[in-house]
Amino acid sequence: MQIRIQQWFFSILIIGALFVGGCGSSTPANSTPTPNPASGESISLSPSPSPAVVAASSQFSNLPRLEGKATVVMTVKGSPITIELDGTNAPITAGNFVDLVQKGVYDGLVFHRVVREPQPFVVQGGDPQGKDPKFPSQRLGTGGFIDPKTSQERYIPLEIKAKGGKTPTYSTTFEQARVTEKPVLVHSRGAVAMARSNAPDSASSQFYFTLTDVPFLDGSYAVFGYVKQGMDVVDKIEAGDRIDKATVTQGLENFKAVS
Repeated sequence: MQIRIQQWFFSILIIGALFVGGCGSSTPANSTPTPNPASGESISLSPSPSPAVVAASSQFSNLPRLEGKATVVMTVKGSPITIELDGTNAPITAGNFVDLVQKGVYDGLVFHRVVREPQPFVVQGGDPQGKDPKFPSQRLGTGGFIDPKTSQERYIPLEIKAKGGKTPTYSTTFEQARVTEKPVLVHSRGAVAMARSNAPDSASSQFYFTLTDVPFLDGSYAVFGYVKQGMDVVDKIEAGDRIDKATVTQGLENFKAVS
């Protein structure tokens, strides 16, 4: 019983590392500030404004998609990390990532959060504000991709597909939707997933690599790919390290950009 309590407490403390704030110094209406991991407070999710399970219909037609697989090679400190993206099971989430890679958004960005203690957890990056070396490090993790077409931050829906499901669950966690099946894409070591604020549909550009199996995140955060080569590079990333460059090397024909 004591071991279970310790594991639960660790989960509550550490899950705050995946939360992101709003762009700049203000917090958007659909997000919640990151809980202080040291406080041990639990994380409450906002009620979903959408049905538990919906098709990726016209409400998401303004977002890029990946219809199939693609490969991205991300270079950190001169060493490559090969990521296989799964647009079959996470078309919007993977498509958003490909789009940002194609736009060069990740080139030069810093990994602002690395959690290895008290046990391995995640390496997180993708805040566009991190491209500026003079940007205050304590504010990293609060930004997302500003779409030049709208001058607004682009958000994507929480997108998780259950095993046996025909379509992903959108805009709600499995717990809220009362989905009991496990996701197709789970948080095993080397998973690549989107960070977000408390609101389900608040992911933008920040992502994380899992350093170990973290099943308590399954059904709450959207995995969209896995590290296929270069996990040893991920294991060595420290806070402050930068992405040299990210490039789509295969599967670009499966990418559907927004015109």
